[in-house]
Amino acid sequence: MPIQTTDKIWHNGTLIPWADANIHVMSHVVHYGSSVFEGIRAYTQGENAGVFRLREHMQRFIDSARIYRMPLPYSLDELCDAVVDVIDANNVAPCYIRPIAFRGYGEIGVNPLKSPVEVYIANFPWGKYVEGNGADVCVSSWNRLAPNTMPSLAKAGANYMNSQLIRMEAEVNGYVEGIALDRNGYLSEGSGENLFLVRDSKIYTTPLANSVLNGITRASVIQIAQDFGLDVIEEALPREMLYLCDEAFFTGTAAEVTHLRSVDRILIGDGSMGPVTKKLHDEFFALVNGLKADRYNWLTPVNVKAAEAINA
Repeated sequence: MPIQTTDKIWHNGTLIPWADANIHVMSHVVHYGSSVFEGIRAYTQGENAGVFRLREHMQRFIDSARIYRMPLPYSLDELCDAVVDVIDANNVAPCYIRPIAFRGYGEIGVNPLKSPVEVYIANFPWGKYVEGNGADVCVSSWNRLAPNTMPSLAKAGANYMNSQLIRMEAEVNGYVEGIALDRNGYLSEGSGENLFLVRDSKIYTTPLANSVLNGITRASVIQIAQDFGLDVIEEALPREMLYLCDEAFFTGTAAEVTHLRSVDRILIGDGSMGPVTKKLHDEFFALVNGLKADRYNWLTPVNVKAAEAINA
């Protein structure tokens, strides 16, 4: 989906024109992938708008940078304020928000420590990540990275080279997404989504030990499910559970809550969104779109006159 440009991008504490947000071709990140980033959504609530779980996203941003010894010269509060500022400046909601920190123009060579850290935050309109009535997916031939090779708890740009291989392979073979296994052959996650399965009304999801990102939408859906009194089990899952489950769905900032129609051309249930997935899906969108009270205090208000909500 092409990016719809906005007017301003936040760069190291200053709002600059979108067209001026450039980096040098010899920047460290271009050659060695030294970046960490976040994906966040702002939703509409009637005529108002709010950013979904802003502090949790920006804390993960800080944590990712810390893992890679990338000092950020901004506090959690300053980064959260910067997100609100750029949304206000562009007056665009609902929207997708992309904070990114990377090693810029300094020294060439693998060692990043003498290259400066640059921080940018952009926002722009973005609709559904997975179009259509459910996703037809496959199990990828590419495995997720082992935890002692690349840290999966860091949302790092370099990790997404692995994601690109998973996604490209799926698309050229006629699927919308791929599901990766971990190094031990257990289910891990999609190229950019956490994975949930439902069997006998119990919800199963892959644990962090299976090389999955500590997803914020994942944690939100688990919270909603538990408050509904549903069992949520985090355990290593074999591949064949994909073919035996009653329902399956992805979660993520981009994917939100997306049900899986089939895996490897095997229909999941009757292919439609199952009752457990629908219950969680509907509750999630009711909360973020203001149809129900924000009982978890997940939404940070922004001073934007909201456009029409992008519904599921």
